[in-house]
Amino acid sequence: MSTHPPAGYAYGSTPPSPVSRDELAKLEASVLFTTDDKEALHMAGEVLEDQVEDVLDVWYGFVASHPHLVAYFATSDGTVLDDYLARVRRRFGQWIMDTCRRPHDEEWLSYAHEIGLRHTEDKKNQTDGAASVPHVPLRYMVAFIYPITATIRPFLANKGHDEAAVERMYQAWFKSVTLQTALWLRPYAADKW
Repeated sequence: MSTHPPAGYAYGSTPPSPVSRDELAKLEASVLFTTDDKEALHMAGEVLEDQVEDVLDVWYGFVASHPHLVAYFATSDGTVLDDYLARVRRRFGQWIMDTCRRPHDEEWLSYAHEIGLRHTEDKKNQTDGAASVPHVPLRYMVAFIYPITATIRPFLANKGHDEAAVERMYQAWFKSVTLQTALWLRPYAADKW
């Protein structure tokens, strides 16, 4: 990965999340996220750091193989926007490392909210000036938890860690992806929900 932040990466400069630290703590408890998981994610970051592009190749291959998913990187007539895909890819790679290394503080919470907004009609396409469809349906945000989790395991096993360590990293990753998805979905729902 490049040492320069990806275009449109606004970590640390987004408005505050409407989710409080207390609400975050309750969500963490709901997915059984612990201090051990933070340590396991840090280990996963060391394991994944030089594999990010390979992980993204798998994920982008998955999206590209499903026309209903690649449509969210295309114009309304179905023309795939390669530049848009490339810009999002760099931020997606950064997200992998942020997932492993960033503390769950106010900046992290705020950027999770920003990521959610960037999938809704409120902000989709704005960061990159893309002429793509206006939003990603909530159902695909939820459904993507599985492929983003299941496909990471082989990469976590690539550095010679024993099975217990790989499983520990994998479970921490799964919990973190589930937690972050819950935060990303906040912009999809009215406050009463």
